Parts: sequence; C-alpha cells; structure tokens
Amino acid sequence: MKHSVLRAALLSTALLFPSANVQAEGLAGAYLAARSASTAADFKYAATYFSRALIEDPGNSFLLNSGIAANLSLGKLDTAVVLARALESKGEHSPVADLALAVQEVVDGDYEALSARIADGAEIGPVVTQLFDAWAELGAGKMSSALEKFEALTKLQGMEGVANYHKALALGSVGDFEGAAEIFRDVDANGFSHTRSTLTAYVQVLSQLERNDQALEELSRVYQDGTADPEFEDLKQRLEAGETLPFAIAPTPREGIAQAALTLAEVLSVEGTPDQTILYSRAAELLDPNMISAVLLSAAMLEDLEQFELATQAYAKVPADSPSFHLAEIGRAETLEHAGKPEEAIKVLRDLAEVRPDLPIVQVSLADTLRGQEDYQGASEAYDAALELFPEVDPKQWFIYYARGICHERLDDFPAAEADFRQALELYPDQPQVLNYLGYSLVEKNIKLDEALEMIEKAVAARPNDGYIVDSLAWAYYKLGRYEDAAEIMERAALLEPLDPIVSDHLGDALWMVDRKIEAYFQWRRALSFEPEEKDADRIRRKLDVGLDVVLEEESRAN
Repeated sequence: MKHSVLRAALLSTALLFPSANVQAEGLAGAYLAARSASTAADFKYAATYFSRALIEDPGNSFLLNSGIAANLSLGKLDTAVVLARALESKGEHSPVADLALAVQEVVDGDYEALSARIADGAEIGPVVTQLFDAWAELGAGKMSSALEKFEALTKLQGMEGVANYHKALALGSVGDFEGAAEIFRDVDANGFSHTRSTLTAYVQVLSQLERNDQALEELSRVYQDGTADPEFEDLKQRLEAGETLPFAIAPTPREGIAQAALTLAEVLSVEGTPDQTILYSRAAELLDPNMISAVLLSAAMLEDLEQFELATQAYAKVPADSPSFHLAEIGRAETLEHAGKPEEAIKVLRDLAEVRPDLPIVQVSLADTLRGQEDYQGASEAYDAALELFPEVDPKQWFIYYARGICHERLDDFPAAEADFRQALELYPDQPQVLNYLGYSLVEKNIKLDEALEMIEKAVAARPNDGYIVDSLAWAYYKLGRYEDAAEIMERAALLEPLDPIVSDHLGDALWMVDRKIEAYFQWRRALSFEPEEKDADRIRRKLDVGLDVVLEEESRAN
C-alpha cells in the first residue's frame, strides 16, 4: 500500500477533533488517549487518537487493529479498509481486519477475492466465516458449491438451524422458492424455530409462490392483533390486498452476507459484549443499509455502551415511513433520557403518540418516562390511553396495571392503586413485584396486615435475595409488633441493600424497639448519609434528637 494513502486516511480521521494539537501530543499522548477512549467505548475519540498515534508509528500492529475496530464500530468502512490493508501489507491478519476487507470485497462484488481470503485461512468470526464462504460461492455463480457448503455446515454441532436458514435464503435468492418453502415449512426438523426474520422470509417466499392465503395463515400463528406490530400489520394488509411480496430479505448474495453478519450480531448481543456485537451489526448495515434490524441493534449496543450521541444518530437513520419507525423513536427517547435530557425524550414520545395513536407500546413508553420524572398524573393518563387500545384484557398487560397502580398510590388514591395491583395479580398471579408493592402499601397504611404479610412472604420466597422485598417483610413484622423478627430480617435486608436510606432507617427503628438504641442511632445516621428524600430526612433528624418513642407519640397526637 502506498504510504500516502494511509497517511491521508489517518489525517482525515485524526482531524475529527481539530481543536487538539496533533504534533504536541506525540505518540505517547495520542496512544494513552486512544486506549482510554477505547476502554470507555468512545469510538469517535478512539478512532481519532488511534489515527494520531499511527501518524507517529504507522507500522504498529496493535494501533492498526485498534483503529480498524474503532472505525468499523463507527461505520467508517473506508478508513477501516485502509488500515486493514496496511496490516495485510505487513503479512499480518486479524478477525477485525479480515471482516473489514471481506465487507469491502462484497461491496465491490469481488466474491472470488472473498473466497480466496477464506481459503487462505481468514477467520472473520464464529459461524460467519463459513456463511460468508458459502454465500461467496453463490456470488461467484457457483450455486452447487454454495449448497454443498451450506449442507456441510448443517453437520457441525449447533449449526444446523443457522445453516438451513441461510440455505433457504440462498434458494430464494435464485428463485427456487419451492426449495426455500420446504425448509421453512418444517423448521423443527431443520433445527430452528420461527423468529421475526425467518417468518418474514417464509411469508415472502409463499407470496412469491402465489400462496398469499397460506402466508396469512403462517403470519396469524404469531400475529393476531392489528395494534401490536406495525411491521407484521403492513405485511398482513399487503397480503390481504393480493400483492405479491418481493423476496426482499436476501435478494442477492450481498444481502445474504448481511444476514449472516446480523446472525452473529444477534448471537453476540446475548452471549457476547456490546463492543463485539456492534462490529457485526455495523457490517450488516454497511452491506445492506435498508436492514433496519441491524440499524436498531447497532443503536441499542451504543446505548448499552453509554455512547448516547452516537446511539441517537443511529436511531435517527430509520425513516419515518418504516414500519419500525416507532421502535427507533422509542429507542431515541430512551437514549435521550439516559443522557439526562428527559424533556427532549418526552417531546419525542408525545410527537410519536400523535403520529401513531394506535400503538399501545408508544403510550406505555411515554407513561414510563413520565413516571420516571415523577409526573404521576401524566403517566396515569398515558397508561389509561394504552389500556384503551387493547381490544380485550390480556395477561401481558399486568405491568401496565402495576405501573398505573404505582401512579395512583403516589397520587394518594389508594383505592384506585389497590384495584390496579389486584388486577395485575389477576393477570399474573403471585408476581413478586406486585405482591411486594401491594403488601408493603397495606403495611404502611396499617390495614389488612395478615393478608399483607402473606403477600410479602410469597414475594420473599420467590426472590429471597431482593433486599427491598426482604425489607418489606421485616417492616410487616415491625408493624405487627414482632420486633425481634423484624430486627433479624431487617439486618439481612441491610446486607443486601447496604446503601439504601429507607432500609437503614427501618433497621434503626427495629433496633430501637429491641432496646439496641446505640445501634439504632448509628443506622439513622447512616440513613441520613445516603441522602433520603427531605420528608424522610426530617423524620430521621427528629429521631436522632429525641428518640423514636417521642416521634411516635408526636405522630399519634397529630393523627
């Protein structure tokens, strides 16, 4: 590779933040800044400073590999490829370099080069190396060889389902829809179950075979409610209108390889780390910019990595006419909230609610965000709107009733709160969160204490290591006058939640009642150090001044 090409690419990336002085930094400064940014998953700064370090030391293999990863994570394929070729010119390879070069070869349509790379021993990543290899054969016009490679992959332990799915896509891409349908028809025998991607592919295959009625039947197995999923609703309406759906999921080997990259990204999103996942979700995006599932996955990984600006930019890629636009906007709102911009998040969700007033998930997301900002009245109204959109009561609605119950409780409307909590328990019997919240609320109001204790004991049995639930049980014993039991269990709650002001405050009260007053004062002071809400802090200060007995007497007279 010509040194001038590498230097031009490095300078372009190094000047992402032109205010810093490249020359003054030197290699050590740029290297340390790059490592720090890389550790924090700050890909933009990492790409910048790795480039600056490479200007000083262009042959450093570690810097080249790190620069490739940072640029690929940003979706900057051009720079990643320049760095990968520089590494390759040194006679060295790495999975991230081979991934960047493989993606470029697919973009260029040079499937022979990709096949040669893999034959030379390139390891692009688990599973995807073999999938890229099979698709590359198809791209080079060698269908028989491609099918042989997909078939060979089915023999590897754990690979049967992935290989058969991609074999079906490959058959569909060359117009063998009967062959593809045969694989999709009996997914269990072929080692996989229907996901969103496989079901979409199957529906498209059936439509190409002029079997829209069967496609609708398959779709109805998982999709029944027109308000639940805009993407499937769109497919349903088009099928009912008699439209022949295009085989759009993998019409060419390029999109097939994009699906392979997405396959690994989805696995890594569960079994790996976000910084591993995003390499392959970005690769899928670069190969198929219309693959909204890859865009959403990249955005979610950036959010997990707390790269909120990049995550917001990623969510914004999804066009307004996409059936998945609402998911992107919900994701963007969550990112803004995590970035400390709740007002902007609420505006995004209110605007979305006007565009998609038919989607319960939009109202629930708005309600959850408002509840997080302690706007309990607004949240309650949004939960109301969400529940009105469901045609009938469904067990999955338990959380909406539970969350609305919390709002009612915070608004001092306990009868409405209790009704919602009990409805949630009707839909999801013995749900620990609901049992705990309702039980604790009853304890606080000093009513139905026997039932409250039973509820909380069930919750503790289900989640014995949840400090807040254990605290509820101890507090129920306290309210029942069982102070020795309360103190013993409260000490366990304090071990599980050592930094919670309410738990420490409760422990202090229980210790006071069993005549361990010095320890009680210590726990109250601890509780104050954890910055409780002001009304709780005032009560704790009063206990420190005059003791719990006097405080209880004062409260009794006030009531």
